[in-house]
Amino acid sequence: MTTKPVHVIGGGLAGSEAAWQIAKAGVPVTLHEMRPVRATDAHQTDRLAELVCSNSFRADDWSGNAVGLLHAEMRRLDSLILACADAHQVPAGGALAVDRDGFAEAVTARLEAHPLVTIAREEVAGLPPAEWDNVVVATGPLTSPALAEAILGLTGEDHLSFFDAIAPIVNFDSIDMDVAWRQSRYDKEGPGGEAAAYINCPMDKDQYEAFLDALLAGPKSEFKAWEHVPYFDGCLPIEVMAERGRETLRHGPMKPVGLTNAHKPEEKAYAVVQLRQDNALGTLWNMVGFQTKLKHGAQTEIFRMIPGLEKAVFARLGGLHRNTFLNSPRLLDAQLRLKAAPSLRFAGQVTGVEGYVESAAVGLLAGRFAAAERIGRMLAAPPATTALGALIGHITGGHLDAGRGSFQPMNINYGLLPPLAPPKRGDDGRRLGAKEKTRAKKRLVGERALADLDAWRAEVEAAVLEPAE
Repeated sequence: MTTKPVHVIGGGLAGSEAAWQIAKAGVPVTLHEMRPVRATDAHQTDRLAELVCSNSFRADDWSGNAVGLLHAEMRRLDSLILACADAHQVPAGGALAVDRDGFAEAVTARLEAHPLVTIAREEVAGLPPAEWDNVVVATGPLTSPALAEAILGLTGEDHLSFFDAIAPIVNFDSIDMDVAWRQSRYDKEGPGGEAAAYINCPMDKDQYEAFLDALLAGPKSEFKAWEHVPYFDGCLPIEVMAERGRETLRHGPMKPVGLTNAHKPEEKAYAVVQLRQDNALGTLWNMVGFQTKLKHGAQTEIFRMIPGLEKAVFARLGGLHRNTFLNSPRLLDAQLRLKAAPSLRFAGQVTGVEGYVESAAVGLLAGRFAAAERIGRMLAAPPATTALGALIGHITGGHLDAGRGSFQPMNINYGLLPPLAPPKRGDDGRRLGAKEKTRAKKRLVGERALADLDAWRAEVEAAVLEPAE
């Protein structure tokens, strides 16, 4: 008997990962992507898994960072997104960053080549047809208005949207390297061994104050129809951060710690603007933390006030676009299905997770849940002691208050994982200091997570070999 396909709507990170996991399970899948038939406000191409904001997948250290642990777990579950990111990484200190074009091309090629994947270039306007009995909705932050309205009609929610902003990208040849220098914070090496992955532009106090004044006074893009929509707190425009206090940027994206000016090592910068490599050639660099809603003319004028960027040529200026997410703790069950319409399963940022990796991670699990359901099985989520399990637990039931307006997108973090008591002594018997205890505790949490994930995976694989009831 021919197995009916699972339908995945949306070819971003989550949808691409979900489609891959479904096909790897031996289940046919149709991946519906509306580009290029219908464009979005933020995408530039028709490639699957196109990165519209940063090119960074953040920290890659499983033993000391929660998102690094999520990377490790996803790699163990044959994540397409992590495999393509690893294959197209660019230097980024301790982070995993990618050549965005090479990455998206690789994801697209892998899916196009899989015999069980059909890619349909079409918009799914409104709710899917009734005969689609197993659907993963992974339309992400740029869900089409028609589908968003249809989802609102099912859920009874008032709105599904919030603001998100994009950072500018600068041509390397236009950066004055007699002023700027290459260094990762604290000289930390990244996955590729690069310890000078960032370009740093120093500011003294007067330069910082003048820049801040211009930033606050600069003309901003405003969208009156969206004024009721909150900002995505993990991707705030830099001028919105600046409005929170004159020192906010110096303790955020412009913090000067862990850096030494290679040209003037005796001088301590008051603030530092960092740029991170955006493509494999090293010709494009994005301004870290500089997502903005400044009007384009103001961006070029104000950002050229930054030492080293006086003659900057911008390959892309920043911008503002609308994001969409569900009140997942109230609306979704533990299998990521919409309680009001269980044939619809959701994945990615639309579920209320923050970040590329988290979006792909939810897509990975949604794909596995959908594939298991199609072959007559029920797949339990990974244990809550894993990063994957903790993330799913939070968005489907771990939030303390699922009331309207209280649920906001969240990155994976150690606070979502069950705590462990930190060791008091190291392997050598020496009493550990506070920072050493924190590092040791994070490593223990990571070791527990990976061991529990391996046990869960082995149990799942053994169950697949047994005949279905």
